[in-house]
Amino acid sequence: MAGRTRRYYSPEFKEQAVLEVLRPRPNSQVAAELGVDDGTLRKWVHTYRKTHPRGPVPAAASDTGDLSAEERARLRALERENQELRAKIEFLGKSHGLLRPRVSVSERYELIDGERAGYEVAMMCDALEVSRSGYYDWRSRPASATAERREELKGEITRVFAASRETYGYRRVHAQLRREGIEAGPELVRALMRELELEPCQPRPRPVTTVRDEYASATPDLVNQVFDDVVPGRTLVGDITYIRTWEGFCYLATVLDCCTKMVLGYAVADHMRAGLVIDAIRMAERNHDLHPGGIFHADRGSQYTSMEFRDELRRLGIRASAGRTGVCWDNAMAESFNGVIKNELIYRTTYATHAIAKRDIARYVELFYNRQRLHSTLGYRTPFEVYSEHVSKMALAA
Repeated sequence: MAGRTRRYYSPEFKEQAVLEVLRPRPNSQVAAELGVDDGTLRKWVHTYRKTHPRGPVPAAASDTGDLSAEERARLRALERENQELRAKIEFLGKSHGLLRPRVSVSERYELIDGERAGYEVAMMCDALEVSRSGYYDWRSRPASATAERREELKGEITRVFAASRETYGYRRVHAQLRREGIEAGPELVRALMRELELEPCQPRPRPVTTVRDEYASATPDLVNQVFDDVVPGRTLVGDITYIRTWEGFCYLATVLDCCTKMVLGYAVADHMRAGLVIDAIRMAERNHDLHPGGIFHADRGSQYTSMEFRDELRRLGIRASAGRTGVCWDNAMAESFNGVIKNELIYRTTYATHAIAKRDIARYVELFYNRQRLHSTLGYRTPFEVYSEHVSKMALAA
């Protein structure tokens, strides 16, 4: 199979990119974040609107359809009042006793200044019993160059941390700042993140989901814990994990590339039958060049050792590989991805339905993990950047 010599955008990625624009967000901003030409993204949006004249399907239907205009206006006013009260209570929770008599006015001003990006200044001044004019007078006083530099860095660090969905530790934040040409030592970044109380989400223990097929034929381990390759699409790994929703569990199967670390294929279903992992490998085949004679490595779960899945691998010309049962290191790369997506997305979200979970996972994989998340094993580059480098090299060699 001839390798692609130009960039290819999967239907799943195009849909997620369009939905970002329709949230709404500026077309040029989304295009810049995803590394897509602005005109190309506009064409995708135009095509999507032609095929979806009623717009994207909402995650949940509105409950206000039967209300009168007066009732809707009253509901909006109550929602706005409730939002203001919640913001005030949330802000006061951050004051940490700054309303005590001995606390200086400057300390109160410092809190207001640190939180002004998230709350209205007028509300904070009222809550902390200081005047707005006094705050603005305090803020206009000149600061030292070092203090100004630290404040500028705090703003940049907060921006990068928020863009990472609050998943980056100080090393990745430092790497992203360097990519943007912002100079700051890693220890300074670490210290400022502590001052800002920016803590990345932490992983939880992962329960065992592998159900071994005692009757499956022996499968060799062709990877031997070496999850690396110099050719995209030649060594693949996969695994299954579960997602809790109000409708019950659903299950995510993935196919990852050991060269670029990209998620090439994924599938979400309400079952763990062989069809789940077959759908994931078929998505990888549809959107990427899979190397003939390559390897697909997984655990010895019954889905991966089933006759149906083995037939699918033979159709693709891919050899099956499996680690030992109960030895997580034998499928460490796939296990690691499951830990990452659960830590950075699933454990931090409550899903009402399987459909909502599926959409959220697609957005995370297509827009964040493959294209924006920095990977330490790739020298703090994104999987898409590594993939694009290989495509450029193939184009020059063609």
